[in-house]
Amino acid sequence: MKSSRRTFLITSIGVASTFALSRQAFADAPKVSESDPTAQALGYKEDASKVDKAKFAKYAAGQDCGNCSFFQGKPTDAYAPCPMFAGKQVAAKGWCSAYNKKA
Repeated sequence: MKSSRRTFLITSIGVASTFALSRQAFADAPKVSESDPTAQALGYKEDASKVDKAKFAKYAAGQDCGNCSFFQGKPTDAYAPCPMFAGKQVAAKGWCSAYNKKA
C-alpha cells in the first residue's frame, strides 16, 4: 500500500488534534469534592494540613498530591487529574490515603 503525503498530513493532523482535545478535556475536568464518596473513602482533603492524623496515621507532614506519583500534572499546577478519582482533578496541596511518594 502506497502512502501519499496528503494521507500522512491528514492522519497527523487527526492524531495531533486528538491529543490536544484530550489535554483540554483534562483541563476542564471537575475538581474532587471532599464530600465525594471516593474522596471520603480515601480520606481526601483539599488541604493536606487538615488531614485527621488520628484516623490516617499514615499521613506525614510534607506529603501532598503535588509530590505523589499519581498526580498527573506539572509541579506548578494547582490542580491536576488523579487516577484515584477518575475524570476529576485533585489539589496539588491535597492528600488522600492512596498517597505514594514520587520517585
